[in-house]
Amino acid sequence: MSSSTVRTVSIGDVTIGGGIPAVIVPVLGASVAELQEEVAGLGRHRADVVEWRVDHFATLTDTPAVVATAHELSRLLSATPLLVTCRTSAEGGAAELEPGAYRDLLAALAASGAVDLLDVEYLRGDVAGAVVETAHRHAVPVIASNHDFTATPPAHEIVARLCAMQDLGADVAKMAVMPRNLADVLALLDATRVMSEEHARVPIVTMAMGPLGAVSRIAGHLFGSAATFAAAGTASAPGQLDVDDVRTVLEILERAGARPVPDDAAPAPHSAAHVPDAGA
Repeated sequence: MSSSTVRTVSIGDVTIGGGIPAVIVPVLGASVAELQEEVAGLGRHRADVVEWRVDHFATLTDTPAVVATAHELSRLLSATPLLVTCRTSAEGGAAELEPGAYRDLLAALAASGAVDLLDVEYLRGDVAGAVVETAHRHAVPVIASNHDFTATPPAHEIVARLCAMQDLGADVAKMAVMPRNLADVLALLDATRVMSEEHARVPIVTMAMGPLGAVSRIAGHLFGSAATFAAAGTASAPGQLDVDDVRTVLEILERAGARPVPDDAAPAPHSAAHVPDAGA
C-alpha cells in the first residue's frame, strides 16, 4: 500500500500525516493551577498540539472535575488542539484504573466537547474498541497507542501491532519502544518505513525512547512517522527533547530538502519487517 493512500487527520489548523511532522507538547500538572501555569508558559514555544497527561491529575477519579479541567484547558489553548491521554501504569504512566473506570473516563472526555484528539491503549482489548466507537460517535479522532518501556520488539512485531491498531478503527497508530542498542533503534525506524510504505491506511507515530532513540524523535518523519513529542519543561517520557530544539532541527532538515523518498522511486531493500500474518 502506498503512503499516498494514508488518510490524514485534521484537528483545528493542524494536519497529522500531511508531511511535516506535528510537534506535540505534554502538560503534566497535578492541579488546575499547575496546568494553568504550564499552559501559560507554552506561549514562548511552538506546539502544534498540546497533550494533557490526565493520569498525573490529582483528582483523576473525579470525572466531573476532569471534564471541567479539560474545558478550562481548551479555553486557555484557544486554537491549539488538545490531545488527552490517560497513560496507565502498565504502559509507563501514573494511572491505576480498572478497565471499566478507564473506559468510562475516556468516554466522558470524548463526549465533553473539550477534546480534539483522544489516546487509547490498544492492548485494552474490548475496552479500547468501545472507546474508539464512543469517540467516533462524538466526532473525536483517536490515537491507538502501545508503549514498551522494557525492550524493542522485532520489527515485524512492531508492524503487526501498528496494523492491529488501525484495524481497531484508530485514526492514528502510535508505537513507542525502549532501545537497548543501536540495532533496536534501526529496527524501530525500519518498521516505521515498512508500515508507512506497505500497510498504513492511517498516520503512524513511532519513537524509540531514551538517549539512544533521540534520532527517531527528530528524523522519524523521514521514515514515515507523522508526529513527534517534545518537552517544554518536564518531559512525559524518557528521551523527550526540548520543543524549541526539535523545531530547529526539523527546520534545518526541511531547508536541506530531507524528505521521505516516494515508495515508487526505488526498489525497497530487504527488510525483516515483513507483512504480518493476518492473525497478528
